[in-house]
Amino acid sequence: MTLSAGHYTQYSILNTLNASMPRLLTPLLLCLLLVGCASGPLLVENDPPVIVAPDLRSDFGEPWKIPHGEWKPDNGILRMTEIPARKHVPVLQHWIGLKTAVIELEFRQDVPTTFYIGCDAEKHVGRVVITPKEVHIAEDSVKPSHILARLPLEPVKGVWRHVRVEWTGDRMAVRIDGQELQASHPFLATPKTRSWIAGSKAAEVRNFVIKGVAQ
Repeated sequence: MTLSAGHYTQYSILNTLNASMPRLLTPLLLCLLLVGCASGPLLVENDPPVIVAPDLRSDFGEPWKIPHGEWKPDNGILRMTEIPARKHVPVLQHWIGLKTAVIELEFRQDVPTTFYIGCDAEKHVGRVVITPKEVHIAEDSVKPSHILARLPLEPVKGVWRHVRVEWTGDRMAVRIDGQELQASHPFLATPKTRSWIAGSKAAEVRNFVIKGVAQ
């Protein structure tokens, strides 16, 4: 078949595109695979049973406790507000000790400050701390908390952010914005009495679930 100049040019472009498609698709597929990997368990092999998944439409009862701040469920969104006179960040505790735990939620802050997810025995044991510039994992055998690992983050405001925190044995891990961080320390294996979330100033929380294996 004889090709005109115009047809020849189109034919050449198509051949060039076909030849380059594998090279173009490989990074794309790799990117999709990496995004796909940023989900599921971090430390546990399989998710443990659900302990509680509050609907965030009614007030909290036992085994929840609110030692600091205001935590108001509002049509599926939990609104957290600091009470300046208390001179303490708002804290919401769940009084079931978990030797293995998975805590997942989404949070949003109009003004980027700090958000925490942690676990206690009689006193603090370990925590994940999300600041405007980084996320870190710390253990609380000393004061101030001993930072075990940290990861830089981009400042974010007014956007829902998914976070997953796990602990089991002497290990703790977090995933936020698709980035993962893990740490271990003997003190993290301390038997737990409660888990908690907290934050500075104000925040909103939704899709909150605690899974785990009791002590």
